[in-house]
Amino acid sequence: MNTVTSNPLLGVAMHAVGATFAATCYTPEKRVKGWSWQSYWITQASFCWFLLPILGAVLTIPQLGTVLREAPKEAMLYSFLLGMAYGIGGTAFGISIRHIGFSLTYAIAVGLSGVLGTLIPPLVKGTLLTTLSKPGAEWIILGIVVGTLGIAGAGWAGRLKERDLNDQQISGQFSLMKGLLLSLLAGVLSAVYGFALEAGEPIADVASAYGAGVWRGNVTYIFSNTGAFVTTAIYCLYLHARHKTLGELVELPAGQPEASLTVNWGMALITGVFWYGQFFFYNLGHVRMGHYKFTSWAIHMIMLVLISNLVGVLLREWRQCRRLTHRTIAIALAVLIGAVLLLTYGNYIGECAARQTVTPPDAR
Repeated sequence: MNTVTSNPLLGVAMHAVGATFAATCYTPEKRVKGWSWQSYWITQASFCWFLLPILGAVLTIPQLGTVLREAPKEAMLYSFLLGMAYGIGGTAFGISIRHIGFSLTYAIAVGLSGVLGTLIPPLVKGTLLTTLSKPGAEWIILGIVVGTLGIAGAGWAGRLKERDLNDQQISGQFSLMKGLLLSLLAGVLSAVYGFALEAGEPIADVASAYGAGVWRGNVTYIFSNTGAFVTTAIYCLYLHARHKTLGELVELPAGQPEASLTVNWGMALITGVFWYGQFFFYNLGHVRMGHYKFTSWAIHMIMLVLISNLVGVLLREWRQCRRLTHRTIAIALAVLIGAVLLLTYGNYIGECAARQTVTPPDAR
């Protein structure tokens, strides 16, 4: 069996790469023309949640067929079902944006997902209190609290930005109650993805026994991500049937001279690769986090918000906003950076303490 050496600093770096992929994965959508939302969504989902996880496992898991035969079927089922719940959360996220805008939806859903997805899995396993009594735990808790405040601040800054720029994305559809309920649902069900990965750990353990090493988690994505794809596909196919748009996937509607089927499929593929890159590097970071692996989800969520807003600043998306909005996003980004540093330091302290623990020799 290959063992993975704990290295929280490298783990955080891998999470940063994964968050960068996630923060930029929807940029290609801007070049998609002539497709309805459901055409684009089901296409990119087929890559990131179905085809690429299978390909990733085939390329990185030794003796994949044997691993799948020996892995517990119960773990496969639970990971798949929990992945389906995650897919519902993603759909709720998209609908919530129509009612209260991207920024508020993002702040509520990601903030809630970050806290629940981090703390509930070890709580359910009965290991949370024991884990939080170890060295460095106080920095971990402080980092989670500060990160949640930073996510909320970034969400508020985004809302101010929408007002400054007279964003029309929710014009005529604004509904605070519907939006809040859907974003809360999205946050809770998105946090379930952490449970899906946890449920798949027995499968990853079998993969480790056959030499998967740092790639062990890739086999779990076959089930967790396929579950998400199934619920997403059901909703998209429902929209296709309702609006009679399924034919767009093979032939664009007339009167779309600037649209290109090749470009649309290409952009959906790039989106899928970027979105799957998030999972790929999340796993590479997670296996290196040592005694505080449960913090992976919080680090990933905080970095996702941090990097997505940094990208927006670099692309000058905030240049026409008021000074108050600029100050708000600057403070939020500083708080998010502080949260990442706190979580990294807590993981580092915990790992150093674990390495200094020496088992006393048997008394003779």
